[in-house]
Amino acid sequence: MQSYTIGQAARLLGVSPDTARRWADAGRIATHRDEGGRRLVDGRDLAAFSVGLARSDGAGEETPYTSARNAFPGIVTAIKLGDVAAQVEIQAGPHRLVSLLTREAVEELGLEVGMEATARVKSTNVHIDRT
Repeated sequence: MQSYTIGQAARLLGVSPDTARRWADAGRIATHRDEGGRRLVDGRDLAAFSVGLARSDGAGEETPYTSARNAFPGIVTAIKLGDVAAQVEIQAGPHRLVSLLTREAVEELGLEVGMEATARVKSTNVHIDRT
């Protein structure tokens, strides 16, 4: 399972690294240390936290999030595989994006819940790029 540094987690959540550290210190985000002493967040834990954060009303916190060229970097929070089609959900800061694509594309990209990915939006289409 992929793990993220506090800085990477902050970027995916659309907050500053200081905010992510405070959340970790307060126990809101579970972390562990690697051999070098860096604090890491498990991808599945980060995915669950990002979904909960997006569902909260955000009272008292403004987290501006902008998209350059309609690219939304985030974390995969859900994958539903059918025989031919698939549905992939990405939480990009406060934005939840869902893309319908082929099962083959999901398998070729190696997408899993908790991994970093970028949703690209053009008109009404959402494309997923593995980061």
